[in-house]
Amino acid sequence: MSIRLYVGNLPKDVERDELQELLKDAGDDLSIKIVTDRKTGKCRGFAFVTVETDEEADQLIASYDGQAFKDANLKVEKAQPRKKEDAAPAPAARSGGGRGDGARRGGKSTAGRAPSTSTTSSPAASSQPDPRWADELAKLKQQLEAQASNS
Repeated sequence: MSIRLYVGNLPKDVERDELQELLKDAGDDLSIKIVTDRKTGKCRGFAFVTVETDEEADQLIASYDGQAFKDANLKVEKAQPRKKEDAAPAPAARSGGGRGDGARRGGKSTAGRAPSTSTTSSPAASSQPDPRWADELAKLKQQLEAQASNS
């Protein structure tokens, strides 16, 4: 069974040949995949190396984790399995104020937004709080009411 390793903290100008030359002592049967930016074609700072056995993986981690390479110390560890992106996030994860998956890909996302009920703008619609902060706003209103009744 092959083992996939994460190699991080790579410089942006690294080439596959350079990384292969660095890892030549680990064996010839390495598979190296440098992750690049789609627009620039430069390294995004990490790569994946696939080895055949756990022993080879452990040896590579022990040998190269923390090693200096082009003014940077490499981070080498076993890669975590990929998370499924098509699975719906838990409701608690949506209320954190982050962008929805659609916004990340450039599309429109309706995650976390209140459904629109009319196409005309009204004063009431424009005064609705941002849903990401609605709970905090409600707490603040209660605190202000409590202060006003105590005064």
